[in-house]
Amino acid sequence: MNKRVAIIILNWNGRELLKRFLPSVVSHSPEWAEVIVADNGSTDDSIDLLRTEFPSVRLILLDRNYGFAEGYNRTIAQIDHEYCVLLNSDIEVTPGWMEAPVRLLDSDPALAGAQPKIRSWRDKRYFEYAGAAGGYMDLYGYPFCRGRVFHVVEEDEGQYDTPADILWATGACLFIRTTVYKEAGGLDAGFFAHQEEIDLCWRLRSRGYRLVCVPQSVVYHVGGATLDAENPRKTFLNFRNNLLMLYKNLPEADLRHVMRVRFWLDYLAATQFLLTGHPKNAWAVYKARKAYRTLKPTYTPLREQNMREATGSPIPELMRHSLLVAFYLKGKKTFQALRARP
Repeated sequence: MNKRVAIIILNWNGRELLKRFLPSVVSHSPEWAEVIVADNGSTDDSIDLLRTEFPSVRLILLDRNYGFAEGYNRTIAQIDHEYCVLLNSDIEVTPGWMEAPVRLLDSDPALAGAQPKIRSWRDKRYFEYAGAAGGYMDLYGYPFCRGRVFHVVEEDEGQYDTPADILWATGACLFIRTTVYKEAGGLDAGFFAHQEEIDLCWRLRSRGYRLVCVPQSVVYHVGGATLDAENPRKTFLNFRNNLLMLYKNLPEADLRHVMRVRFWLDYLAATQFLLTGHPKNAWAVYKARKAYRTLKPTYTPLREQNMREATGSPIPELMRHSLLVAFYLKGKKTFQALRARP
């Protein structure tokens, strides 16, 4: 039987995560899906574990650590399955987790990708911070989800159990058409890690594709398994990549205004880091802005390509006002409150 779907787990020195979570992926994946682990040049004994305990899993060995983005690009270049699933190594899947997303993708060629509902592995009553029930973004580049706005994470009480169009699907568990992924250029390797899936999804939405959260599928995500929230490296990557993403994808009418506002917001964030005792994170914000200025000229051709290929239609999932104002000044702490009429 031909395998229609490639479930791709990118691994780098993740022996313990593979040992804990790969069994659920192997046991709950249908016969029409192939489980693949792409190894990013691990130096632990991950490969020995896979060959010994998971002989049914296909191995793709990369010669070094290419990061999340380029690691997936190099792996997906080697497959020809109809769909691929980008799946983090710290995900526990559930019975039937693949059926609803694949069925939905089969139903409409305008759908480029989908994600399941993602709940926290640490406390399974709550949504997971990074993906929840689908991603959105405000005009100034601040991402949020159905089920998580900034640090406020909701308990899952069925309030987001309807499928919904989203701006971005989390890279922790992203179902995507393989041909669409390749035609769009895949994940931006220059990002290395963090926000590269938002950039890819925004690119696809701008070109007329849709992305959907399918809450009939549920997975559990540990999250933060690679870099914790107080890691200056993560702060640097998030700020730098967010600025590059805005430059690549914002329509010309918004670009200058948004970047002016972000200048002040970023330095406000750096000041807050300083005042709360996190000087290394404050310095990371400064370095991120400097790196953005250095890299910006090299991204001009990518921006020009994105503008050429964009349909020009407004994207409903891109909020036209400030999430910071809505959250901190108007007290709108949940997705439902953000979408409610004033």
